Amino acid sequence: MVKYVIAEQLIGKEVITSDGSDLGRFLDAEVNEVTGKLTSLVVDPNAENELVKKLDIKDGKIKLPYSSVMAVNDFIVVDRKQL
Repeated sequence: MVKYVIAEQLIGKEVITSDGSDLGRFLDAEVNEVTGKLTSLVVDPNAENELVKKLDIKDGKIKLPYSSVMAVNDFIVVDRKQL
């Protein structure tokens, strides 16, 4: 059974990797206009995290591929291997 989540409920949720590293907080999502599918998460980065420093930061934000999302509950969990 698919569980639907309202995007508004995701704003501000912590985004962590599968090994517990805090990447930052969810800000927005990008959607493919043709297919309507999510393509990436836009995250306000945790500047103190060493992994974040290795990611591509543009305009003070990082984009994570939606395909890396493993779970959404109290946190948004992404697969570190896909970053």
